Amino acid sequence: MTSAVTDLTFFDVAIGDELPTLVVPITRTLIVAGALASRDYQDVHHDQELAQARGSKDIFMNILTTNGLVGRYVTDWSGPRSRPSEVNIRLGAPNYPGSTMTLTGSVTDKGPLAQDGESGLVIVSIRGANDLGDHVTGTVHVVLPMEVPQEVND
Repeated sequence: MTSAVTDLTFFDVAIGDELPTLVVPITRTLIVAGALASRDYQDVHHDQELAQARGSKDIFMNILTTNGLVGRYVTDWSGPRSRPSEVNIRLGAPNYPGSTMTLTGSVTDKGPLAQDGESGLVIVSIRGANDLGDHVTGTVHVVLPMEVPQEVND
């Protein structure tokens, strides 16, 4: 699971820009660790037998882990000076161990500029699909700086 980190400004981005694809292997460890890190102790996220007794084929990823992966996907693209201001996601097909989720996205809107004149809003539509269909779809609103940072002279 690798991605290139950038440092975009508001003016670097255009409506229609595509984000680089991010492929996320869904491992049992990722599912369990994500659930524990987000204090989601529901058995369907860590106990295969109990998940199956509840009608699931196996344990599955929780929404908070998915939300974290979506945030990481967008901020790796937008850079360390970006700030997600709103995340709207909807879950679909479960992420089971052994599958792969492929995250894709594109810029669907821009604006308005912040009142401080130092940042602007960019809206990114995202999709995370696995072999069962769409695991996650939604939008992320990202605040980007207006200018490239000035170099610090020693």
